[in-house]
Amino acid sequence: MLCLGNPSCEAYDAQIFRLLMLIPEAIRSSLKDSLLFTATRHTTELTFRMLYSLARFKCSLLQVLKGASRTPRPITVPRFGHQTLAAALPAVGGSPGVRQARALDHERLLQVQWDDGACSFYPFTWLRDNCQCPLCTLQSAQARSILLTDLDVHTGVDQVRVTDSNKVSITWPDQHNSEFEPDWLKKRCFSPEARQARQEELFLNERDFWDSGLQIPTLDFKEVLHDDKAALDWLMTLRRLGIVYLKGAPVEQGQVARLSQRIGYLRLTFYGHTWQVQDKPMANNIAYTSGKLSLHTDYPALHHPPGVQFLHCLQQAQQGGESEVVDGFHVAEFLRREHPDAFNTLTSLRVDFTDTGSDYCDFSVQSKNRIIDVDNEGRVVRINYNNATRDSVLDLPLDQVQSFYSSLKTFVELMDQPENVVTYRMEPGDLVTFDNWRLLHGRKRYVSHSSLRHLEGAYLDWDEVMSRLRILRKAVHGDS
Repeated sequence: MLCLGNPSCEAYDAQIFRLLMLIPEAIRSSLKDSLLFTATRHTTELTFRMLYSLARFKCSLLQVLKGASRTPRPITVPRFGHQTLAAALPAVGGSPGVRQARALDHERLLQVQWDDGACSFYPFTWLRDNCQCPLCTLQSAQARSILLTDLDVHTGVDQVRVTDSNKVSITWPDQHNSEFEPDWLKKRCFSPEARQARQEELFLNERDFWDSGLQIPTLDFKEVLHDDKAALDWLMTLRRLGIVYLKGAPVEQGQVARLSQRIGYLRLTFYGHTWQVQDKPMANNIAYTSGKLSLHTDYPALHHPPGVQFLHCLQQAQQGGESEVVDGFHVAEFLRREHPDAFNTLTSLRVDFTDTGSDYCDFSVQSKNRIIDVDNEGRVVRINYNNATRDSVLDLPLDQVQSFYSSLKTFVELMDQPENVVTYRMEPGDLVTFDNWRLLHGRKRYVSHSSLRHLEGAYLDWDEVMSRLRILRKAVHGDS
């Protein structure tokens, strides 16, 4: 006889799993997505995911079989597939409540059932590795003190209980005790949905693509400098759209450095902390001429190009000199859909870039970058393209050279289509900030008579920008 109504029964878990195994095809069908049956996954990971998914299904099954003994607190959450994000989000009106916590010794998982009926599962080893006590974590730096050499990666648990303050307390075999706050655990839930939500919160990977119809968002320079909410709006928009225009900066050098202090610090390159874009004799960069600049990203000659660029207009040309920008991610996605062979070529072949000269110091840099970088999920994360610094050295087999040129030409022609290009004219006091990993920017040829066109530029890295964004978000919204 099944003990479905008695979670304390010793045979409880075994009976539930035995019941599930009686209908393996139905279970596999309903869990097809979460089991992630792919030939590329390691067997150990697959086994863990299967056990995790079965345990998670068991928790849902019990809610149906046992009935709702308590009314869950209402919470509106987005749905992904067959499970909501409730297990990843704090309860409305305060910290999430733990209804029950217990060890699943056979699976070596801690099961936490929340007040809203959702379940989360945590590996024993991960919990021990992330003990928050002062012996295991340096509280002043929120940094792990426990050494991996001292971690038993096959640890079990002696006891699990929920404290009077609703913390989850674990006693380990060596009698060390760990306590975990419920909101801390909930934010670190291992379900695919919760992990996805947490990664989006941390890195803001979602983007809004655009074409020539974009109205570039504009903010006030002084407000961004002095108001946290304005600064947060600036950085959030910069991350989402890739470009933000700031108006009202003083018409004098030093404003890009001043703006960088709102974030942290500038990225030093061989052209200096800041650099002056002017028509110069014996120019050491094609940007320091009055000719047309084709659409490009800056510095693909570095293996880690700067992530964000500032350009401040101090003097505009009498004729010409309009700026052009294109959403490289938007064009890359169009290339993926309409010209998949070209997309595969540009995301797989590494191309040589070079830059040689003297400025802040003398330099001779060399890199190998793919024109389009994608992450392990296939998402476009960076464009590396500057025709001026693409090297004459082309380290490709002979039979791949023509394919490379054809693919690159297709990509560039898509960039140059009028429906993809936004054109704008900077005036003195305007300061444009943009994502150098995403946007390709260019400039029309110009003519200056009585005074030279003059922009001051600077770079930052996305690590520093995202750091300040998270700090501002916490200051403005209280997010952690």
